[in-house]
Amino acid sequence: MVGLNILGMANPAAEVAEKFGFNKQLFTMHLVGFIIVAFLLQRFAYKPILKMLDERRAKIAESMANADKMKVELANAQAKAQEIMTQASVQANKAIEEARAAAAQISAQESQKAIAAAGDIIAKAKQASEAELVRMKAELRKEVGRLVVATSAKVTGNILTAEQQTRLAEDTNKQLAAN
Repeated sequence: MVGLNILGMANPAAEVAEKFGFNKQLFTMHLVGFIIVAFLLQRFAYKPILKMLDERRAKIAESMANADKMKVELANAQAKAQEIMTQASVQANKAIEEARAAAAQISAQESQKAIAAAGDIIAKAKQASEAELVRMKAELRKEVGRLVVATSAKVTGNILTAEQQTRLAEDTNKQLAAN
C-alpha cells in the first residue's frame, strides 16, 4: 500500500516507511519506552551526576580559593619571619655593641684602678724609701758620732770626760745635719 497524500500524490515518507517495514504501534511503544527511560535516566542518573559535578566544581573552587589564601598567608608568614629575623639581628647587634661598650668601660675603670694602685704602691715605696733614708742617716750620725768620739778619745788619750764626749757627738751631729 502506497501512502497517498491529500492531493493524491504518492508520499515519499510513506513509501520509505513501507519499504523498511515501519509499524506505527511498535514505533509508538518504542517511543513511549524511550521517553520513560529518558525521564528515569534524567531523574535518577543525569541530575545526581550533574549535582555531583557541581559539588565537585564547588569543592575545586573552594580548594583553589584556599590555596590562594594559603599562598597569601605563607607570603605573610615569610615576611613576618623575615621581619622577626631582622629585628633579632638588630637586637643582637645592639646587645653586642652594648657589651663592647660595657667591656670598654670596665676596662677603663680597671685601668684607672690599676694606675691608682700603682700610684699608691709608688707613694708607699717612696715613703718607705724616705723613712729608710731617714733611719739610715740617723744611724750614720750615731755611728759617725761614735767614731768621732772613739777617734778623739784615742787621739787625746782617753782624757775626755763623758760629758765632753756627749757634747762632741752632738756638735758632730749638728755639723752633719747642716751639710
